[in-house]
Amino acid sequence: MQNGAHPPPKPAVNGSAAPPTANGTAQASGGKPQFRQQPYRPPPYRHHRNHHRSRRNLCCCFCFWTIIIVLGLALLAAIAGAALYVLYRPHRPQFTISSLRISKLNLTTAADSSASHVSSLFNLTLSSFNPNSHITFAYDPFTLSCFSNSVLLANGSIPAFTSATKNQTVFRSLMSGAEDLDADSVTSLRSDLKKKGGAPLTIEMDTKVKVKIGGVNSKKVGIRVTCEGIKGTPPKGKQPTVASVSDADCKVDLRIKIWIFTL
Repeated sequence: MQNGAHPPPKPAVNGSAAPPTANGTAQASGGKPQFRQQPYRPPPYRHHRNHHRSRRNLCCCFCFWTIIIVLGLALLAAIAGAALYVLYRPHRPQFTISSLRISKLNLTTAADSSASHVSSLFNLTLSSFNPNSHITFAYDPFTLSCFSNSVLLANGSIPAFTSATKNQTVFRSLMSGAEDLDADSVTSLRSDLKKKGGAPLTIEMDTKVKVKIGGVNSKKVGIRVTCEGIKGTPPKGKQPTVASVSDADCKVDLRIKIWIFTL
């Protein structure tokens, strides 16, 4: 026997199995291969990556076009708002105190100082101006009140009216009052009446207004006009005194929204 040579395989003994071949079969003694049954192993589960990827792409595309549409609508609204503002240019109404004549302003106190009383009579001339070219104001009746600091002196009223575009309306109102005062009000009013140049007076006007822009009407909302900077002195005889209104300034507190405009 030469070196490195393998001895021939020995024949199988009766009753013994033949050695397995390379492909996992066993060679029987008769020369027929015998197959071994392998255990069943299920195939590994695979994620549907392509399906998830397509859903993610669809969501991203939907979000992208949604943002584009929203931004486009916002841009169109801004352009339309700017165009309407240039066309209408909304402004608040303007009020001016033309004159205030004081016919009576008396502060009386009982002899025993148990009660104090103020009586007054004012003649007010007021003008209202609508500076808008496309906006109309429809006012309910006005309620007028005149104060010296926090002390109520007189009340009055103005009838309802409509202020058309570029329209100026002048009113005259008689304001009167007869009020009982407490001790603090008496002290405050007496101090004001002694001031040089006259007592500081404030006139408040309250009403409701409806605004019309083109063919659109708003709901009625409250409006308050506060006029300050007025100074007046009580008359010393039958001749009324004229209050100083050169520094009078009327502020309009109006919060009304129609379309995109807030007045």
